[in-house]
Amino acid sequence: MKLQLIFITSIIVLLVNACVKNNTDPSWLYIDAWVLQANQTNLEGELTHNITDAYVLIDDKVIGYFELPIKIPLLQNGSKKITLYPAIHNNGISSTKKTYPFLQPYTIITSLTKNETVKINPSTKYYTNTKFWIENFEDAGIKLETSPNFSPILTTASDPSILKYGQRYGWIHLTKSDSIWMGTTTKMSLPQYGSEVYLEIDYMNTNRLLTGVNAYGSLAFRANPNIQLNAQTNSEKKWKKIYIDLKEILSYSTNYNLFEQYLEAELDSGKDSSDIYIDNIKLVYF
Repeated sequence: MKLQLIFITSIIVLLVNACVKNNTDPSWLYIDAWVLQANQTNLEGELTHNITDAYVLIDDKVIGYFELPIKIPLLQNGSKKITLYPAIHNNGISSTKKTYPFLQPYTIITSLTKNETVKINPSTKYYTNTKFWIENFEDAGIKLETSPNFSPILTTASDPSILKYGQRYGWIHLTKSDSIWMGTTTKMSLPQYGSEVYLEIDYMNTNRLLTGVNAYGSLAFRANPNIQLNAQTNSEKKWKKIYIDLKEILSYSTNYNLFEQYLEAELDSGKDSSDIYIDNIKLVYF
């Protein structure tokens, strides 16, 4: 279904561009990058985001997904309702665009005119009923627990050359003597049966980092490896943000009622040491 939607969107864009070539008087829509705003409750923690795209509708008719910022030619004129849904790269895959279910759409009524450009500066907020489990490393203790039998090498740090958000970040330093680490969130009940649940995480890493979900039932345990965050080179390392979809894992775990997100790292082959920096870890659900 996702591939079909992307294909349909591509066809729409091609048809619009073809029509514009034969019509020198289109109206234009310029959509700038998203701004993520706080709700009054401010339960969402640090407002980091990687909302790359917008799912665009005009008068409730689908135009398609567009990576922002973008200038779109339109063969439409007059008063229009324009609705933009915040969209992300699901699981970090650029070809898999998805409207992020926890963020509100942006809607305006505007007038389109031939040869003129309407500029939109879209903003969004988390829905007020969104729930969060957050580890941002700002408190005295660390909520992300190191699993038993693993070295407690997760610490907090505030090196200004590394720090990007808040006052501190999480730091995992892997060496040949401390080569394996696993951390887990609190065990909790999470929505299942097709409900939307995501892991958000900001990271910068020179070593692979595996994410996954541990599932607990009355008489059973199951580890579910999920998305791996590949190592960045020392020369190109930078903070990134990823949205990891947990719906499928949770929905198929029907015999389990408690879950914890885990992060696992083992020193990459051929390295004497490596570093993983993490921040703003959020489990997001309704």
